[in-house]
Amino acid sequence: MPFRFVHTADIHLDSPLRTLALRNPELAELIGNATRRALSAVVDLCLAEQVDALLLSGDLYDGDQTSMKTARFLAGEMRRLHEAGIKCFIVRGNHDALSRITRELTLPPSAKVFGGRAETVSITTPNGLEIAVHGLSFAQAHAPESLLPRYKPPVSGAINLGLMHTSLAGSPGHDAYAPCSLNDLAESGFHYWALGHVHKRSVPKAKRTVVMPGMPQGRDINESGPKTASLVTVGDDGTVTVEERLTSVAEFVRVPVDLSGVSDWAEIPMRITAALEQARERTASEHMVARLSLQGATPLAWAMRRDADILRTEADQRAALVGKGWIDKVEIDTVPAVAEAFAQAAGDPLIELRRLLSEEIAQSPELERQALLIADELRAQLPQECRHILGQDEAEHRRLIAALVSEGAEDVLARLDGRPRVLDNTDA
Repeated sequence: MPFRFVHTADIHLDSPLRTLALRNPELAELIGNATRRALSAVVDLCLAEQVDALLLSGDLYDGDQTSMKTARFLAGEMRRLHEAGIKCFIVRGNHDALSRITRELTLPPSAKVFGGRAETVSITTPNGLEIAVHGLSFAQAHAPESLLPRYKPPVSGAINLGLMHTSLAGSPGHDAYAPCSLNDLAESGFHYWALGHVHKRSVPKAKRTVVMPGMPQGRDINESGPKTASLVTVGDDGTVTVEERLTSVAEFVRVPVDLSGVSDWAEIPMRITAALEQARERTASEHMVARLSLQGATPLAWAMRRDADILRTEADQRAALVGKGWIDKVEIDTVPAVAEAFAQAAGDPLIELRRLLSEEIAQSPELERQALLIADELRAQLPQECRHILGQDEAEHRRLIAALVSEGAEDVLARLDGRPRVLDNTDA
């Protein structure tokens, strides 16, 4: 009889909303509760598959959490596993190390939280298969050196499973935590390494099975796509089979909308609807949270920027019609087309102002300096967990601010355009 378990990590329970675009209260509630619902989905998977254990490889929490409501929720999910006879093995990650509840929470006896010193827990299955589960938690928020040398050696004659929170050799957007090489893990003698920390799923090819499951629920557009957990089967001969199972309740998706050549405003909502319907068909999760990117050369480009509020309302209505669809943000990336050529020929002053803004003012070092000062002041007022939205490093920060300046210039020009405002259905 095989040994079966579910492996997940980086749930980040009750993580604060990571996007300023979630102004819709219903959408904010959906995303705010999605991490809890994802954990419940993981537990449901364990119960439905009647597995032997759940492996949680760090970052259950999202930092210095103090809510005992969160702790009670987690304890309740662990009790569901306990009552079904399913063991749970947990290592603390860098975010858990900051959480006071992690140290204060009382879990059922079937749940094992590994401490700051490496431990091994042995299990013998009904048919005599010995399983050795190894774990080591973060004692502090930072672990600049590899934890692998601190793990106990594999138990001879047993199936050895290791839980580790690590950035491996590094990943874009993630700081280095307990770095180690894939080859070192593969040569360690363990049959399966249950990793955590990097939010994107990966199952690299190696001598032994090493799985970074990714997070079970995305929190913003930078964590887009379906999110899953791993259902793992270990045979009596030590062979390992990994299946990917959906856990995300809401799925962030990027939806491009081609508006090339569109000159009739009424056609814009029709194209938005078509794009959303196609995206909804590809979305595996219950809810779809879409970021629209309106693209192409169209004479309506300036009108779209000027009447962005109307576009947003149209998009919200169309998303609701496709079924459990939501709009995170509408990005207007269209460029003026034929109408600008006529305006240029007629000597339109807005065209000349646009040229000055893009070719002279936007290139000014003083403008860049002032924009960076404003951005730095804004970033200082943001909560620490939100400061990444202005760039992960200086180069990305400068690129982002330059893009915002350019986009802002286009918005100003659109507002200065004297052509009649597009009417929505409520303006008649």
